Amino acid sequence: MIAFTVEHHEHIDCLVNNAGWHPPHKTTDDTTAEEFRDLLNLNLISYFLASKYALPYLRKRQGSIVNVSSLTVTLGQKDAAPYVATKGAITSMTKAMAVDESRNNVRVNCLSPGNVMTPLWEELAKLTPDAADTIKMGEKQQLIGRMGTEVECGLAALFLAADATFCTGIDLLASGGAELNYGIKTQIPS
Repeated sequence: MIAFTVEHHEHIDCLVNNAGWHPPHKTTDDTTAEEFRDLLNLNLISYFLASKYALPYLRKRQGSIVNVSSLTVTLGQKDAAPYVATKGAITSMTKAMAVDESRNNVRVNCLSPGNVMTPLWEELAKLTPDAADTIKMGEKQQLIGRMGTEVECGLAALFLAADATFCTGIDLLASGGAELNYGIKTQIPS
């Protein structure tokens, strides 16, 4: 991917790592080590490798890396420990790379979306007893009463990628305020 880009465009100014998958919710007891390793490879190791191979080109142009993580790093999520762990590792790796690459004037930042209506979100909603209700619940989890859009996340990534951005090592929450205010959070049955 990196070699192809350089071959066709002669340089790289910014790498946006946005690969990943959220498996159906599953308890820790029901998750195998192999499932966790596979998720680590897709959600984390792919970011590391893409960054590793892009960095020599990014250093030449003082470019930037934007790693897409998740608001679940801040909030946690029921029956999703492996997913949350992979996204948390992305956020931590972003900070470490920002420190390492500051000497090369390469900025490394993280974008952590909340609920964004994507094909994956719709696919996961269809696995629930009432997909429409699940989507409505997802919309209500943001203070602004709707899910984010892919375009809004793209614009946030462009902000982080911009040369004029005085940001490195940050985690920009594109969440519609989902992490604010109080909600009913108990997991203890009544």
